[in-house]
Amino acid sequence: MQLPDGDGFELAKEIQATSNAGIIFVTRRDTDVDRILGLEVAGDHYVTKPINLRDLLARARSVLRRRSIDRKAARNHNSIAFGDWIIDLTRRELLGNDGKPVALTRAEFDLLAALVGADGRPLSRDYLIEVVSNRQAEVDIRTVDALVARLRRKLVGSGTPVIATVTGVGYKLALSERL
Repeated sequence: MQLPDGDGFELAKEIQATSNAGIIFVTRRDTDVDRILGLEVAGDHYVTKPINLRDLLARARSVLRRRSIDRKAARNHNSIAFGDWIIDLTRRELLGNDGKPVALTRAEFDLLAALVGADGRPLSRDYLIEVVSNRQAEVDIRTVDALVARLRRKLVGSGTPVIATVTGVGYKLALSERL
């Protein structure tokens, strides 16, 4: 953040204006104001020193994974229909088949996008923790379970459950049809 020739927040803004690169702030500045500003300005993650290298590696992998999903969505069709729902990966929107948007938090959207992108394969809770942990320091299995519960309440459609629990593994998209 405290660069010898400028401000890290300004540099991050410049990078985001011209690139889709992921940004992880690594700094000694650990006030809530700095952390919030860094995440709101352009950061995907904000890590304070001293750093845990395994934590930093997990966060870097998380950013790369999300960027990879974003690139695949841009190359492929941006919208995927499943059951009574349409997810637009570019606009980050979920629509009912009536065209009405469904309000989702960032973590809910990321988790649902991962499940839809898995083509019915079950995803482990550990993997889903990495998918949704982009801005939350304390993400664990219970967080993933709570997000799935919230999504299940929001995705009430034709009576068929959208997300199924795979015992001992995690979760999968329960709908067999993907258009």
